[in-house]
Order: sequence, then C-alpha cells, then structure tokens
Amino acid sequence: MKRKVKIGLIGMGTVGDKVLDLMCRNRSRLERKVGAGFDIAFVCDKNRSALRKIPGNCKARRTTNWKKVVNDPSVDIVVEVIGGHNPAKQIVMRSLNNSKHVVTANKAILSRDWEEIFTLAGRKQRLIYFEASVLSGVPVIQSLNEGLESSNISSISGIFNGTCNYILTKMTREGIDFKVALKDAQKAGLAEPDPRLDIEGDDTVHKLAILSSITWNAHVKPDRIYCEGINNLSRIDVKFAREEFGHRVKLLGVARWNDGELELYVRPCLVPDSHPFAWVNDENNAVMLDGDACGRMMFQGKGAGGYPAASAVVSDIMYLSRQVATGVAGKIPYVDYSPDNKIQYMDSSDFESCYYLRFTAVDKPGVLAKISSILGKHRVSIAGVYQKGPFGKLKKGVPILMFTHRVREGSVRDAMEEIDRLKIIVRNSILMKVEN
Repeated sequence: MKRKVKIGLIGMGTVGDKVLDLMCRNRSRLERKVGAGFDIAFVCDKNRSALRKIPGNCKARRTTNWKKVVNDPSVDIVVEVIGGHNPAKQIVMRSLNNSKHVVTANKAILSRDWEEIFTLAGRKQRLIYFEASVLSGVPVIQSLNEGLESSNISSISGIFNGTCNYILTKMTREGIDFKVALKDAQKAGLAEPDPRLDIEGDDTVHKLAILSSITWNAHVKPDRIYCEGINNLSRIDVKFAREEFGHRVKLLGVARWNDGELELYVRPCLVPDSHPFAWVNDENNAVMLDGDACGRMMFQGKGAGGYPAASAVVSDIMYLSRQVATGVAGKIPYVDYSPDNKIQYMDSSDFESCYYLRFTAVDKPGVLAKISSILGKHRVSIAGVYQKGPFGKLKKGVPILMFTHRVREGSVRDAMEEIDRLKIIVRNSILMKVEN
C-alpha cells in the first residue's frame, strides 16, 4: 500500500451521507482498486444534527466550519457536495488556492464559473473531478473526456432533468394538466417545493453547458443557451402530439455544430415514437452523442437520487486518490481548457427544423385559408393539417394543428406574430420544435 490519501467531505445532505456510507461500507474493495489506503479526515456540515448521523466507526473529525477542512494541510482531496452557489464556490476556490484537489457535484458553479475555476486549477496544477454534476451516476463526463477523446463530437442531445421527464411522462400517460403532474412529482420526492430550477429549464441549461464546455474545450456559458421550460406546457398539446402525430413531448437539451456555428437550446420538443428518447420515461435521463469515430451512442440511467450521485462522487474520489498516491495528480490537467478557444454561436432565429403549430381560432369558413396565406408569405411550408372540434379549455375556439416542413425558426415566429394579430385568433398560438 502506498501512503494514505486524506479526504475532507463537506456536506452531509442527500448525497454526502451516501458518499460516506459507500466509502465506509466498501472500504477494503475501494482501497484494493485504488492501490492505496484512504482516510476520511474531516466530515463537515453546517448543521450539527447532520453530523450526528455519522457512523460510530468513522474516525473523521467533525466540524461545522468548512474553512477548517480546506485550510488543513493534511487534506489531499476536498469533496464539495453542499450544492448552491455560495459558499460552494468559495470552498472550491479556497481548496485550489491551498493546493488541494477537488471533487464536486455542483453544476451551478461549474457552468457559470468554468473559466475562473479551471484557470486557477491549471495555475495551481490541481485537478477537479465532477462526474455527478451531470446525470448523476451515468458516466457521461468520463466517457466524453477520456473514452471518446479520439472522436470529434459533433452533437450532444439529451433528457437531462428527471423531474421534468417524470412530469411529462405523467401528462402523456394520464392526460393530466401540468400542475397536477407537478404536485404528483412533489409528493413522490422528485420535485422540490420550489421547482423553478427544474421546470423553467435552468437545471438542464447548466448540465448542457458543462458537457459542451468539456467537449469543445471552451467555456460555453449558460446565457448562450436558448431556453424554454415546461411550466407553460398544456396537456392539450401533449395529447394532440401523441394522438394526431405519433410524437411525445420531451424537455431536451441540444448542442450541435451547424456550418461552423454551435446551435444550443433547451426546450420542450416533439420526438417521434421511433426515436430512442420517446421511450425514456419517468425520472430516467439519457444523453446521445455523435462522433466521427465513435458514431452515435446513447447513455441512459437514473439522473437523480442520493446513491446514483454518490456512486459518481466516490468514483471520482477513487480516480483522484490513485493519482495522489502515486504522485502524478495535477501533472496533466483533467480539463483541457483554453481561454483563446472561441466559439461562434447560432442565433435562435436561424435554427432550422420542422415545427408543430397550434392556432386557436373562431369556427368560421375561411379561417384556415387566412392562416395558410400568412404562413406562405413567410415561406413556411405546411406538411400536415388537422382541424379539431372545441376541446377542453379551448371551448372559445377550435384548434388548428399543423406540422411544417423544415424551415427557419425566425420565419415561423414572424408568421405567428402576424397571425396572432388577426381577429379570428382567440388565444396566443403555440410553437414546438420537432426533433428527429
């Protein structure tokens, strides 16, 4: 056995207590795989009640002050699993400044502060591992950063948020409203009391930003990603997409190269039943990668939960411990980041796709002709039309459903803006992207 690696664990919440459990329960097996022993030198949480949950056989020092952990010269690796922005960012930055390696599951700080964090890590020759920040226990970051390094990845697409996928699955299967499905998700412990980070798309934005940044060696900032959540989604469109067009609604995060520009978006999309994402249900997540050498591949699994995330954190600890024990940690950076690597981003108006449109109009002759005329003026070609009778909350008008041929999104939006000004339209029209 080489020298023991000293670990400081900060955060004893849903993930942290599972990390401690896995490391204590599987200690001998983990040490054999690492080729070195390790000690949990510190366990830190701001709440003393959380520290009382630590098993009696764990000899770690207990503290409510994270500074004691990151300032202790004996600690080799700081594990940050408290979430949020601060003090999490302070913990990471202070650890690096004190020449410690870091394991984190924090997607918020990584996505926003990538440049600052990895510039400091490079200067201090220290490593940051962060597998649990995206898809929890599904090893997509390790695969992108090492296993697929020989491939030029041209696109990343995925279902990155288990809460939203659970809600959309309930709406599809049971025909219920969004608010009802959200309450079910909260009762099941899958949605927070304040669910905005999930349902407004920000969580997915953070994860897509991280995967894009590590794949293309640049800081892809969250504010570069076009974002729509599912909070305004109607069961009417979920039902129509399924029954009339054979598609399911999924909240997707997509990053793909298009003529030298990076197309980035998070939004509800229609996927056909033939697409693998159509069958990723409940709280499961999935990500699909396209590369010139590896071809197309898909990873799927539980994207949330204490033990899946803890599994990824412990895996990171093992990778780092092996390097620390052999004295090579930090000699080669884990993240290849260059501030000089600039990316050209595609404007959302230039996205091209097929689109699902729903207009709600008065039930009179000539309505469809007026709508079609304006679409034609904006060069929006219609692939299919369905006109329904009054439905649910649309009793004041009748829905007209359309699928377009492939078209520039700006053209569709310009046409819809003009159509919504017509007196025959009784409520704002709906647009959703079709992802094939």
